[in-house]
Amino acid sequence: MLTYDELSAAERALWDAFPEGQWVDLRTGIPEDDDPAGGTQWGPERTVRAEVVAALLLGGNTEQSSRVASLRLAGAHITGRLDLAGADISHLLWLRECRLAQEVGLHAASTRTIRITGSRVPGVEAELARIDGHLDLDGSVMETGRLSLMNAHVAGELDMDGTRILAPGEWAVWAGGLTMGGGIYCRDGFTARGGVRLPGAQLSGGLFMPGARLENPDGVALVADNVTAPVVDMSQGFSAAGTLRIRGARISDLLTLERATLGGSDTALLGVGMQVGTFDFTVATPPAGAVDLQGARVTVLHDHEQSWPKEVRMDGLFYGSLRSDRTSPQDDVAHRVAWIRRNPGYAPQPYEQLASCYRQTGHDDAARRVLLEKQRHRRRTLNPPGRVWGYLLDAAVGYGYRPWLAALWMTTLCLLGTLVFSARSPIRTKPGEGNPFNPFIYTIDLLFPIGDFGQRSAWHWEGATQWLSYLLIAVGWLLTTAVVAGVSRTLNRN
Repeated sequence: MLTYDELSAAERALWDAFPEGQWVDLRTGIPEDDDPAGGTQWGPERTVRAEVVAALLLGGNTEQSSRVASLRLAGAHITGRLDLAGADISHLLWLRECRLAQEVGLHAASTRTIRITGSRVPGVEAELARIDGHLDLDGSVMETGRLSLMNAHVAGELDMDGTRILAPGEWAVWAGGLTMGGGIYCRDGFTARGGVRLPGAQLSGGLFMPGARLENPDGVALVADNVTAPVVDMSQGFSAAGTLRIRGARISDLLTLERATLGGSDTALLGVGMQVGTFDFTVATPPAGAVDLQGARVTVLHDHEQSWPKEVRMDGLFYGSLRSDRTSPQDDVAHRVAWIRRNPGYAPQPYEQLASCYRQTGHDDAARRVLLEKQRHRRRTLNPPGRVWGYLLDAAVGYGYRPWLAALWMTTLCLLGTLVFSARSPIRTKPGEGNPFNPFIYTIDLLFPIGDFGQRSAWHWEGATQWLSYLLIAVGWLLTTAVVAGVSRTLNRN
């Protein structure tokens, strides 16, 4: 138990100021001398033991006051470990531009607002803590430890604008199961050397990381699996050296990566099964690794032509509408088909989804183009006979999505046959019987296997012209079969 006589001058000033909630400012006013980076060199006049801080927060000075008691300390070197594990703290703690020798222990503690701003602190361990206020770490630097908020509850906001966590370990922030009443703000140069881990976190106010830097090149930069939040903002210069993993996340309003830079040697973004309102993927440059959106559901997908890497895994991706910077529907279809082709192998669902999206917006021609490209892609997976039949269907009727091709072929062959047959004289099959020869009707009779105009049975040829008639009969059957097959496929799928 501390006594007043055991306190240093700086500690006595803090002890006396606590009941009134007044600031104790030990800074000199000279920026170079007040930099917490050199706090280990500060003398006894600026040194406060961590046990004194803990004693005050736990009710060491019960002097009555007309003001709310709180601990406000600036420019101090706090020695020892500030261990408040399991404590029930009813006072504000605010440390400004201080140097803490050891990490802050808040395991399973119940506290009010805590502010450690512009300071140097090895780490903050607050697993299972309940903070009925804000946790403010703006501008602080953690050099050897991490921020741990595993299964913690913060009623207000978590502010880490300008905070730098430079610990050499794998995880800079360990906050799985965190429950937030407000938002998490990591702006203005926030840097995490190591991954940020937030699986299962409930972020009622959202996650805001514009301009932040996450550095974990050989691993995962952000784990936000099954996170629930209205907004996740990783835009305006945000960079991640490592994988962004937001698998199964539920983001009701906006997930934005506008002008962000993504790394990850294998997978840059893993969004399997996520559900997002608006997904803004207008990144600054194509990601270094693959983007995996299998099974994701997005109401609005916003991208531009340079958004996507070479590999985009999108089998099962559902989106309600697409937004891009392309104004021409033709250019948009070409870009979207090229986008789908980035999916490894052949999968029918991405084509069907894109065609459905075009149909919903009234672009039926674009939908047919997409489905035609789907059949062409599928053709590559077939055996040789299947590919040959596919090429025939494509050339004849565009797999049923271009039926006018059949009419064009028929018209061309009709003209060819009419010209050839009109230049020669046929032989009547039965003398004195049959209609007079008509080269045009005769050609039609050869090309269309259904029906009989009486010309094919009444006249025949010899030599090369006879082979032309055989060819027209064979082509007629092939075209008719292709038309029936193609149109049947189209009707069955639409």
